[in-house]
Amino acid sequence: MALSPGDPSSYARPDLAVVTHTHLELTVDFDRKVLEGKVILDIERTSSANEIILDNRKLVISNITNTVDGSSLEYSIEADVEFGSKLVVQLPQTVRDDNTKYKIEIIYETSPDATSLQWLTAEQTTGGIHPYLFSQCQAIHARSMFPCQDTPSVKSTYSAKISVSKELTVVMSALLDKVSENSDKKTYEFHQPVPIPSYLVAIAIGALVSKQVGPRSKVWAEKEYIDQSAYEFGETETMLQCAEQLCGPYIWGIYDILVLPPSFPFGGMENPCLTFVTPTILAGDRSLANVIAHEISHSWTGNLVTNANFEHFWLNEGFTMFIERKINAKMFSEKTRHFEALHGIECLSEEMKNLGETNQLTNLVPNLIGIDPDDAFSIVPYEKGHTFLFYLEQLLGGPEVFEPFLKSYLNTYKYKSIKTDIWKDYLYQYFSEEVKLLNSVDWDTWLYKPGMPPVIPDYDKTLTNACTELAKRWIQWDESTVSPFTKLDIESFSPGQKVTFLTNLHKSPDVLSLDKIQLITATYQLDLVKNSEIRFVWLRLCIKSRWEPKVSDALEFATEQGRMKFVRPIFRDLYEWQEMRQRAIDVYLEKKNKMMYVTAHMLAKDLHLND
Repeated sequence: MALSPGDPSSYARPDLAVVTHTHLELTVDFDRKVLEGKVILDIERTSSANEIILDNRKLVISNITNTVDGSSLEYSIEADVEFGSKLVVQLPQTVRDDNTKYKIEIIYETSPDATSLQWLTAEQTTGGIHPYLFSQCQAIHARSMFPCQDTPSVKSTYSAKISVSKELTVVMSALLDKVSENSDKKTYEFHQPVPIPSYLVAIAIGALVSKQVGPRSKVWAEKEYIDQSAYEFGETETMLQCAEQLCGPYIWGIYDILVLPPSFPFGGMENPCLTFVTPTILAGDRSLANVIAHEISHSWTGNLVTNANFEHFWLNEGFTMFIERKINAKMFSEKTRHFEALHGIECLSEEMKNLGETNQLTNLVPNLIGIDPDDAFSIVPYEKGHTFLFYLEQLLGGPEVFEPFLKSYLNTYKYKSIKTDIWKDYLYQYFSEEVKLLNSVDWDTWLYKPGMPPVIPDYDKTLTNACTELAKRWIQWDESTVSPFTKLDIESFSPGQKVTFLTNLHKSPDVLSLDKIQLITATYQLDLVKNSEIRFVWLRLCIKSRWEPKVSDALEFATEQGRMKFVRPIFRDLYEWQEMRQRAIDVYLEKKNKMMYVTAHMLAKDLHLND
């Protein structure tokens, strides 16, 4: 298959002709589970080419015309392969003076099993009365929602007119212009004036209500979640202001948050103007709101300065982790930032064991030729990328010199899509007095070799040590003696420290006895904890100690929500437990049709069902 020379995951050839604006006019059909209507593409020819090449995945295309005179345009669709198919459209034989700009209209509808769209029946929602639809286009699923140049190297503005039945509300990753209604339908009109890659086009439709949580922010959710969500995200404006201090002005106008149904596969998705988040971060005490700090950071790193393809995903995610933790340092303390970085290293170490230390997908810049970016998805670009930036910050003189560089880099490359070498060249240019220091960096190992980072920065361990010490005491305690532990042990711990304490127990080569894990659970009342991060590590600990009655709890937790961070490790753990393997497979097979495509796809790999 002839994929783009600039992006191994796309057929698009923006070097020949490029999309500059996308306009969607769609009607939502919940009965058939399709979006139907048209997309109008503004195109600029960048060469002598007489065609534009688009990405398409199972779209049903009826007709393609030249909007200037309504004439039909010839097109061809190549056979479907893993990344979708190539849609080649012959450009109009224009007679205008400027023969580099075109506007074409494509009449189409999506497939009922479009990989970007999650259709929920009324029974699958919290309210139970109306159905729900939401999209997830990253990494390469926009092509299943509309014909597009589905590569982050192409950015276009977009607008949309979406028609739905009256009782439903539509939100998008754009600014709302107006809502009109006729006898049975409402039509919502949006525009996104900032050019964005196709993976950031997003839509959600359901029985949604909103509540103001800041001067430029509302939270959206089903009404059953709205008050809890509004409280949870009450610090949004503070986070935005901290991010602006670090990164420069926030250019997107509004920053709204949509709390999605539990099947959403990620912690959050940085759709511009409207961050999507999982309800698993509704802890009741704002302890998991750092996900919002992460998605806010993406407003600059990812949305404003974008990786040119997903081999350079660390430019999105490593930088975003770096800024997220800097926001937390401003809001809480520098020690908090170091504590989170240390926890990130622990998570990265486990990921390396899962993927294999020599797996090239653990490179900061992997080779994705022939590899679906979904299959390459891991925490490596997040945590290895963050570690690299933290190391460079310490090497070059600390935050007071590195933060001005960060702001300058973002300002220089805003609205652009870049690769790692562009960033590296700018780093050398900005720190031209520090070439000797920069030359001491082992660039090849950091960027292009698998495994753990070659250098772990010198992190402050103050907040981590208390967690490590308590875990060590539990591991070394002789069960024939009276228990010295009480609930006061963790009373002063933050939720993050409780996660680290349990993570230390989980990663230990020592397997805790069943009696010991039961006593830990009772002493700290862990089976009553609502915080999903704490519950997740505790359930993994129960599985490691082969506490069989807790398998039901673990499977329920792993299927009542679809967040891959939680779901995949629990299913992998149960697969490794020989006696529980078939049970895990059976539950997956029973529940997979209610999972979003990417979750079901990755779990099938984890459970070796495609072997």
